Amino acid sequence: MKRIVLLRHGESLWNRENRFTGWTDVDLTDRGEAEAARAAELLRTEGFRFGCAFASYLKRAVRTLDIVLDGLDRDWIPVRKSWRLNEKHYGALQGLDKAETAAQYGEEQVLLWRRSYDTAPEPLAAEDPRNPRHDVRYRDVPAAELPCTESLRDTVARALPYWHCEILPALTRCDDVLVVAHGNSLRGIVKHLKGLSDEEIVRLNIPTAAPWVFEFDEGLSLRRDYLPGDTEQLAARMAETAGVGTRK
Repeated sequence: MKRIVLLRHGESLWNRENRFTGWTDVDLTDRGEAEAARAAELLRTEGFRFGCAFASYLKRAVRTLDIVLDGLDRDWIPVRKSWRLNEKHYGALQGLDKAETAAQYGEEQVLLWRRSYDTAPEPLAAEDPRNPRHDVRYRDVPAAELPCTESLRDTVARALPYWHCEILPALTRCDDVLVVAHGNSLRGIVKHLKGLSDEEIVRLNIPTAAPWVFEFDEGLSLRRDYLPGDTEQLAARMAETAGVGTRK
């Protein structure tokens, strides 16, 4: 049996402040660090021995990965980072308060921006300092591939090639693989793995730092998936995630 664990980063500063984060690089809160440590404890209890790991370029994912690997005494394993695992780019919404945006534009519109498959927010202008073209970490990414805004469809389009070419093949050399990324980049991968429709993906909520296990056979065909841990706590955290972005 081979396993890939998908893990959303722990709570970030802008998660706590209820802001659209996207590609903005913010750190974890103390709660987020504690969430990552609890994820490590749960994964240790479940017997995971990761041979390699993947993360996005964003600090909140990298810090979560570091805490988890330290908690598992697996700091030494190979880690690969890619911009393709970054969060969905929220364009001009980045930095805005979600509840205030919902009050201004309506909760239905904010839900479309946050969760729908095809709707992208207003893009950033080329000269906007938030545009990733101005960030040194993306200097080797072709300009045509750098987003100024994204729908979930766009996020899936950039993440799935990395899944197929790098992450899934890693199971040929590692029985356990860890992927630490973001709510929307992971939703895209889950959509593909579970065959979810464009409508079903709108209702999928991935809580922070809750490991999602996918088991594969030797031929790398998916056999089952599950979220270990207390089911009532997981349900409560999913409900909390679903409620983010509504008017206060």
